[in-house]
Amino acid sequence: MKVLRIILTIGCIFLSVICVAQRRQIGDARTILKSGKNFDKAEQMMTELLKDSANLENLRIYDVWLEAVEKQYGQLNEQMYKKEKVDTVKLFILTKRMFTVAERLDSLDMIPDKKGKVNLQYRKNNSERLMTYRPNLFFGGAYYVRKSDFNKAFDFFETYIDCAQQPLFETQDLMNTDARMGESAYWASYSGYRLNDPVKTLRYLELARRDSAKLESTLQYAAEAWHMLKDDTQYQAMLWEGFRLNPLSAYFFPRLIDSYTARGNYEQALGVANEAIRTDSLNQLFLFAKSTMQLNLRQYAECLKTSEQLINLNSEMADAYYNAGTACLNIVLNMDSRKHKKQIKRMYQRALPYMEAYRRLAPQEKDRWAPALYRIYFNLNMGKQFDEIDKLLKG
Repeated sequence: MKVLRIILTIGCIFLSVICVAQRRQIGDARTILKSGKNFDKAEQMMTELLKDSANLENLRIYDVWLEAVEKQYGQLNEQMYKKEKVDTVKLFILTKRMFTVAERLDSLDMIPDKKGKVNLQYRKNNSERLMTYRPNLFFGGAYYVRKSDFNKAFDFFETYIDCAQQPLFETQDLMNTDARMGESAYWASYSGYRLNDPVKTLRYLELARRDSAKLESTLQYAAEAWHMLKDDTQYQAMLWEGFRLNPLSAYFFPRLIDSYTARGNYEQALGVANEAIRTDSLNQLFLFAKSTMQLNLRQYAECLKTSEQLINLNSEMADAYYNAGTACLNIVLNMDSRKHKKQIKRMYQRALPYMEAYRRLAPQEKDRWAPALYRIYFNLNMGKQFDEIDKLLKG
């Protein structure tokens, strides 16, 4: 028993010494903060104390740490006001650190006492102070976007947005009062997109929708993110939303068509083309997509009609001629050669100028126009032209 009492006494003395040393360091740090210089030293003293796990719940350490960072910020801000040369990056870093420290302090401040009661000592004051610095989180993110440092940009915008979820700022109702929330979410999504990180791109998608001026770009980034995640349902949903927002966008319509045709869903792709044409009946891309889907669906007469309309709009569009000529040749395949000889000949004659125009406009596509012209020349008894194509194919 005597040995145990000695051990306990030594332990109590040791703890007492530690507590005295801890209080002395906190006091020394406060003295430094009052001196008007060496604020970084005061911060270092607090971070050293926190390396000891026994100090991790000491609110006073975090309070002094926060003040030390804030005073460093104030010192830089004063230099900027005096138009002295200032490290802008350091100003942003200090801003972010203030929020990190304040949120840690607030989480400890929320811990109930032995009676289960929460007695917030720091929240009101810290919340009001930090709100004056919060815009610099946004500006810090914007700074890193300009520098193409998208990892840091995302971190700053995320910290800015996360304030709305922090109990420290619950009285501010930031989700409903901060007009910049949508824009900050957009830039966070943009940063995630530039990082090729689909999870970060999508993290604040719903919030980013608030920025209506950038909604088209937001939907594009979201579509790319779902595509990377191989979620075809969400990918198509983003494409549809973007297409309906702006049918003339060079991004959404082609990819929406491709997403259906890649799986052989030509009916759906034709539906997209028809919906697009309702917004712009003379749009050549929309009409070409329609003619191609009609060709794939074996709607040859309809394809020929659409292709001819397209040729009337643009006489230099090679693929419009190809679709028209191919439609003619496929119509022939569905005719009875014994009953419809005249109609078949007329259809070959109709196909002829289309395929010859395609050859002229796309000479490099020999594998497409040569077999078609071989068939046309053969069936129209055009010996000289047939011989030329025959040699070309054999060569």
